[in-house]
Amino acid sequence: MIAAENDNTLEVRIRDLKLDFFIGVLQSEKGRRQPVNINIWLATSCDWRHTADDISAYISYADIVAGIRAIADGSKHINLVETLAEKICDIALNDARATRVRVTVEKTTIIPEATAVGVTLQRSR
Repeated sequence: MIAAENDNTLEVRIRDLKLDFFIGVLQSEKGRRQPVNINIWLATSCDWRHTADDISAYISYADIVAGIRAIADGSKHINLVETLAEKICDIALNDARATRVRVTVEKTTIIPEATAVGVTLQRSR
């Protein structure tokens, strides 16, 4: 969790989003997609205790996933998981209500002896 204790922060989570990307710096990774696992924790500053039961009052995780899918569906190669994490942070922080985001991006098949390798990037406004 990235929210401070006793604050009125609402946290939006997207866990284990699995998509295939053109990603990697090795020659063997060029020109082919590989599976990536993504986790996102997004803190919002809205006082959710006093908000109506209306989706427009909240950050849409569906919109965040759509933005990430657009990157995955594209044909542009990304060299580094750090670059992908940065792009995902930009998508998540696009909504003005977002105050902090933590993104983990992991390649799941690049090192056979490991379940996954990757990075976690945290940004705030």
